[in-house]
Amino acid sequence: MEPDGTPSFHERFVDLFDAHFQRIYRYLHRLSGERELAADAAQEAFVRLYRRGSLPDSPEAWLISVAMNLLRNAASTQRRRLRLLTPARGENVLSDPPPSPEQAMDAEDTRRQVRAALDRMPDRERRMLLLRAEGYSYRDIATALRLNEGSVGVLLARARRAFREIYKETFGAP
Repeated sequence: MEPDGTPSFHERFVDLFDAHFQRIYRYLHRLSGERELAADAAQEAFVRLYRRGSLPDSPEAWLISVAMNLLRNAASTQRRRLRLLTPARGENVLSDPPPSPEQAMDAEDTRRQVRAALDRMPDRERRMLLLRAEGYSYRDIATALRLNEGSVGVLLARARRAFREIYKETFGAP
């Protein structure tokens, strides 16, 4: 606590980390398909925020922008980077309890189909859908993707429609 009774930077940072790390990790994992890379990029974004020493006006948008840049940079050099989390540790730390075998097979089939449809989409639309699926606001999406906030709703509607068409065309599902 600061002398005036307001929370310190460290306290506000810890609250921000607790509230948003999982969400940023899930977005990066869905975007990259790689648990370790997503965990590294999410963690590094928070490290950079802490080193900064102050919170930006829009911490969520700042974090997701930095995390996306880190993910993009890491994708080209991932084989050379040391991994902070092994797959087994990452699953234990960052996932829900294991589903039944039937649920796991169904979920994996659905994940593969959704991933295949997303991979056929343009990068901006895929990123918009994934950010929105993680609950980011139109403002945060606009900031992260450098878009006009007023156009995010229309662009998201188009991206959803394109996803449904690709999914239906590819898998014959409604």
